[in-house]
Amino acid sequence: MEKIIKAAFSNQPIGDDPGHETSFAAHLSGQFSPEERIMLYDRFKFGESRFDYLMRRILIKTLLKKVGNGINIAPGVSFIHPETIEIGNGVFIGSNTVIQGRKDGMCIVGNKVWIGPQSYFDARDLIIEDNVGWGPGAKVLGSEHTGLPIDVPIISTDLVIKQVKICKDCDIGVNSIILPGVTVGEGSIIGAGAVLTKDIEPYSIAAGVPAKVVKKRQ
Repeated sequence: MEKIIKAAFSNQPIGDDPGHETSFAAHLSGQFSPEERIMLYDRFKFGESRFDYLMRRILIKTLLKKVGNGINIAPGVSFIHPETIEIGNGVFIGSNTVIQGRKDGMCIVGNKVWIGPQSYFDARDLIIEDNVGWGPGAKVLGSEHTGLPIDVPIISTDLVIKQVKICKDCDIGVNSIILPGVTVGEGSIIGAGAVLTKDIEPYSIAAGVPAKVVKKRQ
């Protein structure tokens, strides 16, 4: 028996973070090096108390390139090259998620993005626009090896980095995989376990391996 309930996350108001959090983050930035601040973040990385959540929110403001108000970081979330990552307002990041940037890369996560647990982001050239729901365990890959020359181990060949873009208002299904260079058009739904190898047009419903558009949203 099914029932319909109101969405909770997307309808929550976003206020400004308390001033003392912002000032404490600024103080930590002035007193500790980036390496020391990463070590401080790791102290609170896996904790589940209210204080752990608070300290993660404060410390991430000292590490990321840009952080909006109301960010909520669950236990076990990892950021690699956090200085290249921008996150908007009212974002939730589920437990044990990994966001892997690159020292010369770019990752932008918009406002009101919900990221489920155990997600993985190759975030070397990644844009996720506003109001995106990202299902638990979903992954995005932003690079691939050339495989050339053929007499060199593939893992030793050059990497090609291709931008991945998830346009606003999309819903990405549980355990789906988005491959390098793919754009998911505005308002699209990606089914659970789908593997996206090419662009998805706006307001599409796509599913399967490889993913194909099975329906257009009206």
